[in-house]
Amino acid sequence: MKTVLVPLAAGCEEIEAVTVIDILRRAGIEVVSAGLDTHPVRASRGTVLVPDTILDVALQRNYNMLVLPGGQPGTNNLKADPRILELVKSMVQHDRYVAAICAAPSVLATAGVLDGKRATCFPGSLDSFPLVQQQHAAVAEDGKLITSRGPGTAMDFALTLVERLAGSARRQEVEAGLQR
Repeated sequence: MKTVLVPLAAGCEEIEAVTVIDILRRAGIEVVSAGLDTHPVRASRGTVLVPDTILDVALQRNYNMLVLPGGQPGTNNLKADPRILELVKSMVQHDRYVAAICAAPSVLATAGVLDGKRATCFPGSLDSFPLVQQQHAAVAEDGKLITSRGPGTAMDFALTLVERLAGSARRQEVEAGLQR
């Protein structure tokens, strides 16, 4: 079974986190949500999320994909955590999928994995990274790096992740059940 790690930082965008977790689980993909510490996560709009585990425990496993929700100050909290930056680098080095939405592609850029790569993000989030080839699509892919613009593109982003991990037929099955 494919496995995905979704780190949840205080101030993350709840639509992005919950949509990704929900859609991947509907596809039969194992998702582990991990808080950066032992506390429930208060998201950017005040929703309290209870992660499955803490990041230190989650990091004891290997994953097929890492997905970073955006939002603020969640993205800044991810960028400030050296464990996240090292995980991003390790996933890329091991040719695994790394996905980020909204402001979170800036975490990938901070880790140095977006130089010369195509990516999309919430407007302005990658402006201080001139080596990134910014796209304006809802979802942008460059190899195993997958990025998306924000809360409004979370469903397309999540379905793209399903397709990469489980194939287009599984994506179509999940999408049909959503009545899109």
